[in-house]
Amino acid sequence: MSTISRDEVARVASLARIDLSEAEIDRLSGELDVIVDAIAQVSEVATPDVPATSHPLPLVNVFRDDVPVAPLPVDDVLASAPASEDGRFMVPQILGEE
Repeated sequence: MSTISRDEVARVASLARIDLSEAEIDRLSGELDVIVDAIAQVSEVATPDVPATSHPLPLVNVFRDDVPVAPLPVDDVLASAPASEDGRFMVPQILGEE
């Protein structure tokens, strides 16, 4: 038995300001019936002793621990830079300012 009627689909589409053709209303009422039936089946299985879950497998953090370490020496970092001056990277000027 259909739980979602054509009239309900048309009413909700009208409220949402969605213009549906007669064929789309027929198709959507059938598709929504399938969805409602699937939800009903899940509701039958869901019992208070079964915890709700969003994922079938437990998720764990795969990142390493964030452990602070000493920074690299400035001279070592600047040694691989194309140009440096006063302990800073030198880059081409882009703003025409002096």
